[in-house]
Amino acid sequence: MFVKPSIGQLQWIVWVFVFLVLTLSLLPMDGFAQAFVYALLYTTFYAAIIYGNIYWLYPSLYKKGRVIIYIIAVLVFLVVIGIVKSYITLNIYNLFFAKHPETMSVKAVAGMVIGGFMVFLLSFVFRIAIEYFKLKQHTDEMIARKTQAELDLLKSQVQPHFLFNTLNNIYYEAYLEAPRTASLIERLSDIMRYFVDESPKQLVSLTTEIQFLENYIALEKIRIRYDIDLDFIKDCEATISIPPMLLMTFVENIFKHGIDKSSTNNKISIRLIQNNGRLSFITENTVPARQVKAPSTGFGLVNLRKRLVLLYADDFELNVNHENDSFIACLTIPLA
Repeated sequence: MFVKPSIGQLQWIVWVFVFLVLTLSLLPMDGFAQAFVYALLYTTFYAAIIYGNIYWLYPSLYKKGRVIIYIIAVLVFLVVIGIVKSYITLNIYNLFFAKHPETMSVKAVAGMVIGGFMVFLLSFVFRIAIEYFKLKQHTDEMIARKTQAELDLLKSQVQPHFLFNTLNNIYYEAYLEAPRTASLIERLSDIMRYFVDESPKQLVSLTTEIQFLENYIALEKIRIRYDIDLDFIKDCEATISIPPMLLMTFVENIFKHGIDKSSTNNKISIRLIQNNGRLSFITENTVPARQVKAPSTGFGLVNLRKRLVLLYADDFELNVNHENDSFIACLTIPLA
């Protein structure tokens, strides 16, 4: 399996290539040892010029708008590099390779500075190449993550659909013996299908959302000993669309914290009202005479408010009130 080299590995490959080219070009004149040492020395200084510009001078001066200072700093940098390179090169030559020691001249230093300037110009090409490979690598990673996400989605859909088919088979078996149980199985299947197929969407039809709430209520009611006085008013157009799961928090809180399973006096009122381009969802339930569960942490409403801010900024209303023996929650959102 072919593994693509990283950006760092590509840079090492480039510098090894430069070193080999320099070695081969110097070899006919200087011999292997001198060509090897000089090629290594030149490659090091070329790298110092290029990386000094793209990682130090350019981002710290030019990109911050300090153009004049950048130009001056580049000139000083190249002169210093040229002098240091000339000094090291001459000393290595005199120490290991010269038959007669030579002295450093202004002409030699000027040649080193001019050569350094040419390498400096190449640093911009080098920088563009690095940015290109970074962008390409990032794009490849995004494509790979997208492909993996699609594969994971396909895998995740296998088990739910297997479960849906199994529930359908159980439904048909139960329908003959216990129609009420079969109906509840059907509602559970619809709820699970909603989570898989509808909840990831940006918008769902209000009809779908209402059906989801009714299925949830029906399943919650089987856990309660006595009948509940529940009134669900729908004064709105079923064709409108809203973000999924916006209404669920209120209903869930009612059954978590507003129902006394030992009481025969549980009352719930749920209203959906459409008016002047806005949709209001109002729930009201009796407060249990005694605490039957741990008090609410309020995370559901907090998370709902955060989601509403992301969806509508400040164009929504969310109010909860405790009045006498009733708990009232109201959500109003704009309709697209």
